[in-house]
Amino acid sequence: MGAVPDPTPYVHFPGTAREALTFYADVFGCSVQLHSFKEFKRTDGPEDAIAHGSLMNGPVKLYGADVAGDESPVRCEGLLLSLLGTEEPRVLRKWFSMLCEGGCVLDDLQRRPWGASDGQVVDRYGLRWLIGFEGDEEN
Repeated sequence: MGAVPDPTPYVHFPGTAREALTFYADVFGCSVQLHSFKEFKRTDGPEDAIAHGSLMNGPVKLYGADVAGDESPVRCEGLLLSLLGTEEPRVLRKWFSMLCEGGCVLDDLQRRPWGASDGQVVDRYGLRWLIGFEGDEEN
């Protein structure tokens, strides 16, 4: 039996896919690959709209595209994109801070009574992130 796959979120943005994916590439220190409707020979939206985009060579996997036709854009309710323990605490704090820019802090990244640190933010594109780590920040 093969490795257990990790699902990769695929987000339909309301015409902001280029801006959003470029922002996430900056936050997570990776590159972004973008393909336009024109490039994919799609006629169901503006030529410069994003038909498919992805974060490349980074710590976070994410796909995205602009909505077309009667597709609905992303609305996050009851869903967190979790980055618990995925990096050193200083990196996770940096990501939290960058995701807060233009977004909304729901619960500041802070030490919890059980010893872990975590926090939640809804970024400027409507995605809700849970970021945290176990133990001390001396890493």
